[in-house]
Order: sequence, then structure tokens, then C-alpha cells
Amino acid sequence: MPNSVHSTSSARATAPVRRTARLAALLAASAVLAFGALPASAQEVIRVGNLKLAHFAGVSYIKEIASSCGITVDLKIFAKGPDVMQAILAGELDVGATASEAAISGRGNGAQIYIVGGFARGGARLLAVPDSGIRTVADLKGKKVGVTRGSIQEVLLAAEMGKVGLTPKDLTIIYLGYPDLNQALLQKQVDAIMQTEPQSAQAISRGFGAEMLKPYDTPVGSPVRTLVMSEKFYKGSPEAAKKFMACFVKAQKTFMDDPKVAEKFVTQDVFKGQLTAEEFQEALANSPYTLEISADHIQKTTDVMAQYGIGKMSSPAKAEDWVKLDLLDAAKASAGIN
Repeated sequence: MPNSVHSTSSARATAPVRRTARLAALLAASAVLAFGALPASAQEVIRVGNLKLAHFAGVSYIKEIASSCGITVDLKIFAKGPDVMQAILAGELDVGATASEAAISGRGNGAQIYIVGGFARGGARLLAVPDSGIRTVADLKGKKVGVTRGSIQEVLLAAEMGKVGLTPKDLTIIYLGYPDLNQALLQKQVDAIMQTEPQSAQAISRGFGAEMLKPYDTPVGSPVRTLVMSEKFYKGSPEAAKKFMACFVKAQKTFMDDPKVAEKFVTQDVFKGQLTAEEFQEALANSPYTLEISADHIQKTTDVMAQYGIGKMSSPAKAEDWVKLDLLDAAKASAGIN
């Protein structure tokens, strides 16, 4: 009997403690439901879109080092830049890597995006079938020329044609994805292609493509690939955006300072052994990693696109209104980069 009384007394004594614990748990659960997980906790998840190209690999590398930056990257790979832009417009991505053409076209058609950085320059070559007799851009008249629609290569092709007085009516332009361009050149279904990297390096090293020129002698110059951020993410998640840009700079600097890290990641992780070390080196020579971009470069590219009607922009945007490099500059300064 005394044991029974003692047990009952203990139960009565601990009941308020249990009720208090349950109440605290309920309040904590309610707080999570009402306000979500605390933003300062653990890892920020940032949705990033990228392309499977050698010079875009620094952006993919962010995922590999994201935990050291206090973020988690949900990386999605797309076939071409306009597809990345469409995903940003659909609210499926916070950040995307594109050629400047896709970003400019998107902004020119009202997309609420900012260019926040640059990560590679160059990355284009005009190639011909080796025995075609094509040596100059003027020789393309009456020929079949392949290019990827909505790519910076399309802009460069138009600019090079314009220099020698050619229009799209003077040749047959065939639009294909990057891998398909190489197949078409290999099978001689086209006479020439304006191609990206590393596909152009592969075409040359494997003997079915001959370089005509690197198209950097137009007002565009050497095109810079752009890192694009949605305005919603830039304005609504400033701390996450800041962390992401710090990680972006860290990834790019790693590839710029240690090309062997870049080579291993691109050849083994991105291309799964389908790209040789020699082909990577050749591609990188034509599309080096960078952290430099300017509103002036984007404005010149915009002007060329408007001149040749590429991107079908309802109203070409002024670069100074949407090229926002404050986060990039801060991240570079923090990393000791001038």
C-alpha cells in the first residue's frame, strides 16, 4: 500500500511537467508551421540551372563545395540557355548559367532577372568540313550552316555574316543542339557549324571539323557567359544570395588557380570520360574561366542582337538597369581578388 501511494504521488507530481513539455512541443510545432524553419539554420537550398559544357563547369562545381559555404545547391542541367531562362521565369530556379544572349532576350521581353556575374569568355568557333573548300565567312554563301538557336553562337554567326554582307537568305541555316551539330558535321549533312566548347575541340581533334575562325572580331568581342539571378531571389533572400555569390567566386577561383582540378571535374564528373584531357585543354584555351563582366559588354551584345533581330525582344533593356555586380564585387573583395 505505501508503494502504491508513493507511485500515485509521483505521477501527480510529474503530470504538470509532462503537460508543460507537451505544450512547449506544440508551440514549437506551431511556430514552424506559421513561420517555416529558421532561415539562419543549417543549409540554405538554392536552385541552380546550368548547361553541360566545359566552360560552364565552374557553376556546377558550386554544388561540390556548397556545404563549406553554408548552402545546399539543387542543380539541374539543361540543353541550352533559353531552357534555363524558361525555368527561371517559371519560378523553378533561383540562379541560372546562360550565354548572354538568353539573358538579354529574357530581360528584353520583361523577365524579372539580373545579371550578377560572368564566368567564362570566348567559347565559339566556326568550323567547316575539312575537304569542303570553305575558308572564309564569304564562302558560306549558298551553303548549309548549323547553329544552336538562342545561343551566343547564333549572335556571333549573324555578326560575322553581316561583316561580309551576307544575310540568312544567302545560305541555309539549320538549327540543332550542340551535340547534334557535331553529328551533322561528321556526316556532312551541313557544310559548316558555329559551335561551342568542348564540342568544337572534339570536332577538330577527331578530324571531322576544320577551324575557320574564332568569331571575336565583331562588336560583341569575346562573349562572356552570364550568371543570372531572379529578382525575387536577389531582393527577397539577400543573405542566401550573398552566400551563393561567395561560393561562386570560390568555385571559379579554384578552377582558375588549379586547372588540374577543373580538368578532373570536367572530364570525369561532367563528361564521364567522354572528353579527353587533351580535348579539355584545347576547349579551355578557347573558353577560359573568368570572374569579369561589365554592363558595357552586355550593352554591346544587346545592340548587336537588336541590329540583327535575334531574340525578338519587345523592348531591349539598358544594361546599366539590370546588370547588378554588387554581390560579385563584395565576394571578390572578401576573397582578396581585385
